[in-house]
Amino acid sequence: MRTGTLTVPGAEIHYEVRGAGPPLLLLNGGEADAAMFAPLAALMAEGHTVITFDPRGHSRSRLTASPAERRIEERGHDAHLLLDALAGGEPAYVFGTSYGAMTGMDLVARHPGQVRALVAHEPFVIDLLPDADQWHALFQEVCELHRREGIRPALDRLSRAIGVDGPPEPDAEALPAPVREMLARIHANVETGLTYELRSFSRFRPDTDALRAARFTLALGDEGPKTLLHRTTRTLADRVGTEVTGFPGGHVGYLTHTADFAVALRGALTA
Repeated sequence: MRTGTLTVPGAEIHYEVRGAGPPLLLLNGGEADAAMFAPLAALMAEGHTVITFDPRGHSRSRLTASPAERRIEERGHDAHLLLDALAGGEPAYVFGTSYGAMTGMDLVARHPGQVRALVAHEPFVIDLLPDADQWHALFQEVCELHRREGIRPALDRLSRAIGVDGPPEPDAEALPAPVREMLARIHANVETGLTYELRSFSRFRPDTDALRAARFTLALGDEGPKTLLHRTTRTLADRVGTEVTGFPGGHVGYLTHTADFAVALRGALTA
């Protein structure tokens, strides 16, 4: 693996590159950083040049401008600049999960020539739901709870509402040191996510015409309809007029079922 930093407007983006072959860009969800994709990236690097990065303002990608509300389109532009710098002029395979799936959708809409195929896993496209206003009100409540009482009560409220567990505490002694370090970074990123991203990111609306024109796979984990992500994924599938492909594990199946997830991802990218 090699690491580097790409200077972009307002930030310095930490990136990691593994392997050789056609470029594959992996896009994070939530407050995760490149380390969350390390197990999957190692497997996918057997046939690809795998590019991962810490989103701006998270972990090792420091801001060079004042913090402000962020938009998915900003992450999409950062992804575009990374591919310009690292993909050798080739269109890339792209996999994104949650916010990362939405970032990939923005990338394929505004820079279709850079994307060979897109696999979008459990996108958080709240604004497509018929009850979107209720969810936006809840996210506002979560952010106000965060300001009053701190990160843990806000995360607990959000996790219960969407049906997806938050990250474990970073001080669990049973975890290896690199995992504890990664979780400590992610917990620090939650502050940024709740303050500057949750409310604005959840208002992203994908360009469904662009998705119909692309090589596009919509993927869903096996946790069933108990999660909000199940609803958003199915709703987007209806809007685009596409089938949903089942992937192993839940929302973080790329960590809990990495080998099987890599097999499913290879199949989706080449379908």
